[in-house]
Amino acid sequence: MSEAFKAAQAKARIPGSAVLNAWRAQHGPETTGRVNNLNETRQSLTVQELANIIGGGAISNAGPVVNETTAMKVSAVYACVALIAGAISTLPMQIYERTPTGRAAVEHPYWWLLNEQPEPDVSAAVFWEYMVASRLFYGDCFAEIVRPSFRSSSVSGLKAHHPLRVFPFRDSHGDLWYRVQPLVGAEYVLNPADIIHIPSLGYDGIRSPSPITYAARQAVGTSIAAAEYSARFFSNGARPDFALTTDGNMTDEQARLLRATWGERHSGVANSHLPAILTGGLKVQELTMSPVDAQILETSKWDLEEICRILGVPPFMVGSTEKTTSWGSGVENMSRGFVKFTLLRDLVKFNQELNRKLWPARQRIFCEFDVSGMERGDLASENDALRVAMGGPGAPGWMTANEVRHIKLLPPVEGGDVLFSGVSGSAAGTDPKSGGEKAAPEPAGQPHEGAT
Repeated sequence: MSEAFKAAQAKARIPGSAVLNAWRAQHGPETTGRVNNLNETRQSLTVQELANIIGGGAISNAGPVVNETTAMKVSAVYACVALIAGAISTLPMQIYERTPTGRAAVEHPYWWLLNEQPEPDVSAAVFWEYMVASRLFYGDCFAEIVRPSFRSSSVSGLKAHHPLRVFPFRDSHGDLWYRVQPLVGAEYVLNPADIIHIPSLGYDGIRSPSPITYAARQAVGTSIAAAEYSARFFSNGARPDFALTTDGNMTDEQARLLRATWGERHSGVANSHLPAILTGGLKVQELTMSPVDAQILETSKWDLEEICRILGVPPFMVGSTEKTTSWGSGVENMSRGFVKFTLLRDLVKFNQELNRKLWPARQRIFCEFDVSGMERGDLASENDALRVAMGGPGAPGWMTANEVRHIKLLPPVEGGDVLFSGVSGSAAGTDPKSGGEKAAPEPAGQPHEGAT
């Protein structure tokens, strides 16, 4: 085996773009010395950054540690993340070409990557759900742009990386790079052109703070503490605290034995109604439930609203129906408000990041999440709107029958490309394809003139 063949084979195993790898071989930070040590560490880590690195998370004032694992145990966090990530994962991503009159849908090889399978082991729905959930839990999400070979600038896949395995950094010249530590193999450095990076609010040019461990830390920590308190309350038979009193004196050993015996026989929900047999002059004195204990349910409701407020989800969409929504009534208004005020935060970021890195600037191709399915109303309202779009007597149409059938995922029909002009009978309509005028049939349900 020749040395040239061995060298080419070794280059083929290098991840990322071959063009960028060749450039980095001559001008990259490893060659120029702008990054002396890819494994260098910062000497001025804050306590919070150190806690995040070792997996400890953020400590709330309520006591519990808040990280992605403990936050998932809070029902409000789980429901909000599942709602946002699940909604985006179900949206189709269409590919268009810019035209002089607007846009036109086109067929493109990247459609399969964006809508079906971005990488061999993951479907598109799982990929997008993982990306959105990573951004919500960690503040940033990352996906490597996989090339078919080191000589190609096209894209063959998108590989999601765990946010804790990607380390953005800037060299001495201020250029941004990404150090990736994969599950298997040695770490490597990627150029920004080879990675999808979606930050959150508070992005400082390198990373973003986690919405959950930063903004919602206290609310999540209080929810965890309240859940633990409630669990212990019910494990004690759902009864307030009480004291065992006696007129005589007890030794320390007798007090410990009495406490252990009482807890063994009367603690827990299963033993909550067993009769207590007291001897030796013992009496049970029930302690009054404090206002804090009585307000534990109100605290949980406040935490739910606080978490929903930070993540941008209306409480009614995660099961809290006490308060009405200001977005109007009906599924149509709710869906439009959810798309407009919550989902577009992520959708626009994904659209722009993919468009600027998947296609060169000279191309007129771009991709975009299609939210029309979420913004549709009920069947009756949608049919009425489409009927108006096709036009009627005295009202010109602005959609043809085949355009309406395309929205309903139906095949085109002959004569369905004629646009109704609004004039009944023998009035002329316009065929968009031919550019001429044809006799336009009246819309269905409209009687001919002179009909009895």
